[in-house]
Amino acid sequence: MSRPTAIVYVDGFNLYRQKLTHHPDTKWLDLVKLSELLLPTHDILAVRYFTANIRPMLGTDPQGPIRQQTYIRALQTDPRVSIYRGTFRVDKRMMVSMPVTIGPDGKPNVVRVRKTEEKGSDVNLASYMIFDACRSAADVHVLVSNDSDYATALSILANEVGASWGLFSPVDSPNSVLLREKPVFVKSIRKGVLLASQFPEELHSESEGRITRPSAWA
Repeated sequence: MSRPTAIVYVDGFNLYRQKLTHHPDTKWLDLVKLSELLLPTHDILAVRYFTANIRPMLGTDPQGPIRQQTYIRALQTDPRVSIYRGTFRVDKRMMVSMPVTIGPDGKPNVVRVRKTEEKGSDVNLASYMIFDACRSAADVHVLVSNDSDYATALSILANEVGASWGLFSPVDSPNSVLLREKPVFVKSIRKGVLLASQFPEELHSESEGRITRPSAWA
């Protein structure tokens, strides 16, 4: 008898910020292995990874973009992984200073800041989840994120398309807005499973060549 199937949709920046930044030694993460450990009862047909190329900017680690591209190359050694890129936007804006101070005019003082935003990945992820659900590509569609912005797409997937979805949560207490959309399961991504899901120190493939874990992630 064949096993049920799953497709996993990873909000790369949400996973990174919510979980991996707290555990730097887990950043060399094999997403397929992670999915198989969290959902051992299913065959993982595909992992769709949504991200954006970060930019080297003043005051940030200049090696960050290089490490990111090294990691993406590592992910691409598994043919089940697909990469989808949004864009990274940098704007200069006036925002209220922290801590808040009041100027002579009685209004909060503002400062000019550089605000960075990742754009497009949430729309891309939601679109692919609904697309795959409409064509019955898997028995369950698994979200890796704690972003409540996905709630509408999940409601459409479950209530209009009639598909099942699950949640791999990067936080211990998942967003209640997501939980209201009734996932068929919720599994927390804990450090133990992250450590068990690391790529080897060195990978090699015909398409990507030799790939070595960044020393900053050791």
